[in-house]
Amino acid sequence: MNRAELVEILASKNDLSKTAANAVLETLIDTIQTAVKKGDAVQLVGFGTFKSAKRAARTGKNPSTGAALKIPASTVPKFVAGAKFKAVVDPKAAKRKADKAGK
Repeated sequence: MNRAELVEILASKNDLSKTAANAVLETLIDTIQTAVKKGDAVQLVGFGTFKSAKRAARTGKNPSTGAALKIPASTVPKFVAGAKFKAVVDPKAAKRKADKAGK
């Protein structure tokens, strides 16, 4: 699914124009990006959590020459799926987890 298809679904399910649905989606994305950039986590219960994660500096390898490279430390965006989202994607895994917890 691409952005245009998502906007179309949002518009049809919420009785909005495509322009209004696109504006809502743009506001949502911008708000999440701004919060994560500041270092805040955005938690949507049942869906997941958007947050930033720090990566330490490390040494890598140039795949074509094999030469060592210094990779600097960085901050990257991270998404952790919520339990409900995971269960929708893989119901069998959710059942296995529930069975383990019940023992």
